[in-house]
Amino acid sequence: MRALGIDTSNYTTSAAVFDGTAGRNAGRLLDVRPGELGLRQSDALFQHVKHLPDRFAELEAEGWLEGISVVGASTRPRAVEGSYMPCFLAGENQGRVLAGVLHVPFCPVSHQQGHIAAAAWSAGRSELLDAPLLAWHLSGGTTELLYVHPQGTNVCAVRIGGTSDLSAGQLIDRTGLLLGLDFPAGKALDALAAEAPPCRGFPVRRNDLTFSLSGMENQVKQLAARGEAAGRIARFVLETLADVVRRCTDAALERYPGLPVLCSGGVSSNRLLRSVLDGAVFARPEYSADNAMGVAILARRSLEGGRA
Repeated sequence: MRALGIDTSNYTTSAAVFDGTAGRNAGRLLDVRPGELGLRQSDALFQHVKHLPDRFAELEAEGWLEGISVVGASTRPRAVEGSYMPCFLAGENQGRVLAGVLHVPFCPVSHQQGHIAAAAWSAGRSELLDAPLLAWHLSGGTTELLYVHPQGTNVCAVRIGGTSDLSAGQLIDRTGLLLGLDFPAGKALDALAAEAPPCRGFPVRRNDLTFSLSGMENQVKQLAARGEAAGRIARFVLETLADVVRRCTDAALERYPGLPVLCSGGVSSNRLLRSVLDGAVFARPEYSADNAMGVAILARRSLEGGRA
């Protein structure tokens, strides 16, 4: 019994199949013009419509589209009232049509729920989806600390902390643009930071489990204006992010002692962050970035009563 998942986020077109044990994700970054920070929703939607057939073709060529029993798609960023982005219409519409043609159920989930499921599965910890946990969703548009608990065959993610303004991914990408790196800048900034010696990051202030990163952007601009080396700036940014995420995690664990901590989203693949969060469970790097595997996993769980 196989599940087909589709995810059309703001930056990646993805389709994946999961059979209960193994799976295959076919993804493609959307094209962003050099020097720009992302895409307008209309442009992202157009590119998804253009690229989805090729993602299905990849899966078909490897035999993954045989025996599809359910189709899932991410239909919104988060499973909360008012959460909406037009780019998810591309995947949702394709998913509903395919489910109708195949005469199989359609399973709508949120992009965030998909990230959580993909992270747990790729880390070899699918059982985390069946009990309460803490989770970070660290990506280009989101920096949220979540209390997650089972909700039927899916999960319910409740925001308990994170940024109040700029996301970690936005800070990384804006720093990358300043340093002349391609968008998205996460991997390149990580590599630059690895070449620089350790340094002390900016002491971001916490308000309980919430923090602001807008001041960090000004710090980065000042460093660049003073002619600081690119590696030094990259290290400063990533040290800052790793430190504040670690401090918030420690504070959350005081409130929710004993809960496992799961890290998802593209920013969670950062090496400095992984080095400071002792005991946390991280998605494999290829499943930290946007993907459709988590959507496929949750779609299959919807048929099996909760277990992937």
